[in-house]
Amino acid sequence: MLSARIAAAQVGKFRNVCTGVNNVSVMQTEFRGHERIDQRSIAMHRAIAEKLRANPALLEIARENIARWAPAAGRSRHYLDAWLEVLEKPLEEVLALIVEDTEEMRAMRQNNPFAGVLEPRERWAIYDFFRMDLFPMERT
Repeated sequence: MLSARIAAAQVGKFRNVCTGVNNVSVMQTEFRGHERIDQRSIAMHRAIAEKLRANPALLEIARENIARWAPAAGRSRHYLDAWLEVLEKPLEEVLALIVEDTEEMRAMRQNNPFAGVLEPRERWAIYDFFRMDLFPMERT
C-alpha cells in the first residue's frame, strides 16, 4: 500500500517533495498561476504512472471511465478519443505520455480518465503540497 505522507524540505526557493509513491520526487520553485496547476497535474500523473507500472490492470479503470463518460462528453469527446489512442499503446509509452510536459499533454491531463487510480489520501497529499498558501506570490 502506498503512503500518503509527504516529506518536504525547504532549500532556498526550492522544495523537494517525496510523495511516498515509490519515492516520486518533485523539485519545485515558486510556481505561479496556471503553472502551479500544471505542475500539480504532472505530479499527480507521476503518482498515477507509478501505480500503473506496479499494476497495469489499473488501466482498465481509465477505459471504464471513458466508456461511462463518452455519451455525455460533448466538446470533450476529442480528448476521450485521444486518451483511447494513448491507452492502446504499450505500457511504457502510456507511462511516458501521461507525464510528458507538452502543450498537448497539458491539455489532455485536464480531461484525464484516471479518476479512481489514486486513493483519496494519495491525491490529497499532492494537493496539500501545491496549496495556495505555499505559493504566496500568487495572491494579489
